[in-house]
Amino acid sequence: MDSPLAVLRLASLLLASALALGAAYAVRSGEAPVLPSTPYDYDGIALPAHLTAPAVRATDNTPPDNPITDAGATLGRVLFYDPRLSLNGTVSCASCHLQDRGFSDPARFSRGFEGGLTQRHSMGLAFARYYARGHFFWDERAATLEEQVLVPIQDETEMGLPLSEASARIAATEYYPPLFADAFGTEAVTPDRIARALSQFVRSIVPANTRYDDAREAQGGPPGRPLAALTDEENLGLELFFGRGRCAQCHRGDLFVGDVPRNNGLDAKPSDPGAGDGRFKTGSLRNVALTAPYMHDGRFATLEAVIDHYSTGIRDSPTLDPILRGPDGRPLRPAFTPQERTALVAFLRTLTDETLATDPRWSDPFAVTTPAAPRPEPPGLSLTVPTPIRGRATLHVRLPAPGPARLDVFDARGRHIARVMDAEAAMDTRVFWDASGLAGGLYVLRLSTPDAALARLAVVSP
Repeated sequence: MDSPLAVLRLASLLLASALALGAAYAVRSGEAPVLPSTPYDYDGIALPAHLTAPAVRATDNTPPDNPITDAGATLGRVLFYDPRLSLNGTVSCASCHLQDRGFSDPARFSRGFEGGLTQRHSMGLAFARYYARGHFFWDERAATLEEQVLVPIQDETEMGLPLSEASARIAATEYYPPLFADAFGTEAVTPDRIARALSQFVRSIVPANTRYDDAREAQGGPPGRPLAALTDEENLGLELFFGRGRCAQCHRGDLFVGDVPRNNGLDAKPSDPGAGDGRFKTGSLRNVALTAPYMHDGRFATLEAVIDHYSTGIRDSPTLDPILRGPDGRPLRPAFTPQERTALVAFLRTLTDETLATDPRWSDPFAVTTPAAPRPEPPGLSLTVPTPIRGRATLHVRLPAPGPARLDVFDARGRHIARVMDAEAAMDTRVFWDASGLAGGLYVLRLSTPDAALARLAVVSP
C-alpha cells in the first residue's frame, strides 16, 4: 500500500485539478519550509474600524512581553505545521487545526500520533486573540495561550513529545536556528521560545474579510442594527441573534465571543464537568460555518442542529446559565419557526471569511507549488464516483481485464479510513460504499490492481 503521505500528495493533485488551479499542485517538501523573502505582515494586519474600537481592544489577551512580530509569527507558522513536534513525526498542530476548517477539525475527536482519540472536539483558533480572560481549552485549564500551546506537544494522546526532546529536535534542524535568531535575537531554542512563537502565530489569525464586516464598515454604528448590505433573510437572522434569541448575550459584540465559561444546557446531568458544573468556554462564532461539528464534544453536525438546541432543546440543571432561563425560571424556549431557523443560519454564514482557507499567511510553509505535467490515466482502468455522496453510494469500477482489485478510502490528511473492495473482480463491477458514518468533507478513493492504480476525489455530504 502507498504511504499516507503519498496518498495525500495525490489528493492534493486531484483537488488542484478539480478547482482548475492551472498546472500547479501541492506536494510535501520534507526538507525545509518555503518562506517569502520579505516576511508576511503579521503585526500590522489591517482590521476594519469596528474591530479596532476600544471595546474590542479591551478583549485582546496578547501579553506585553510577547507582542506579535513578523519574525516571531513566521517562526510560529513553521512550528505549527511541523510534525517534528510529535514523538513519531506524524502529527503537527495543524493536524487537528486545519486552515480550511477555520483551524478546527472536521472530525468530532482528533487522532493523535498513535491513533488515539482526544476527549473533546478541536476548537477553532481564528480570533483566539480576543478573549479577555485569556484562558484556553474548553475547560479553561490553561491560563494563557503561551501555556496552552505546549500542552498538546506533551500530551500522551496528541503528540507525546517531552519538551526537552522537542527543543533538542528543533535545535538540531538546520533551518530553525536562523528563524529563532530572527525572532528572538539568538539561536537558542527553548520551550518558552517555542511557546511564544506559536502563540504569536495563533494570535495573528484574525481574518476579517467577511460580508458582515464589509456591511459593518460601510454603515458604522453599534452592533445589532440591521445592515443595508445584508439580505432581508440575513437581517432577520441578525435581529433574532441580537434580540429574541439572546445569542448575543453569550456571543458578544462584533467579535461574537464570550466573557466567561457557561453551562449552555447540553445535558441535565453533564458527564463532562468542563470548567466545573458543565460550563465550557464560549468561543467566537467568527468563521463558524467552517468549524463543524459543534460544541465541546462535537455532538452537533450542522448549524441547523445547533439552532434547534437553542430553540427547544436546552436541558435544565441547577447550573444552567441564567441567560438561558426565561422569566418563569424555566429553560429558554424561543421556538424558532422554520423561516427563523433558516434566517439565523444565513446570518451566521455572513461571519465567515471565505479567504481564510487559502490565505498564504496562515498556510502550510512545507507545501511547495510546482508545475506538473498532466498524468495519463492507466488504460482500461476507471472509477466513477457520484458527487456528492450521501450515505450509501454506488461506485462503478472498470478494469482492463478480470482480476484482483482493491479499493481503499483515505481522508484528506492521508489516513486510511476503509477498504471497500479487495477481491477478484470482473471488468465491470459495481461496488457499494456506506459513507454514512463519516464526517462531511473530501476523501480520496484509490483503485489499484497489480499493474496500475488511480485515485478519485469523493465529496461526502453529512
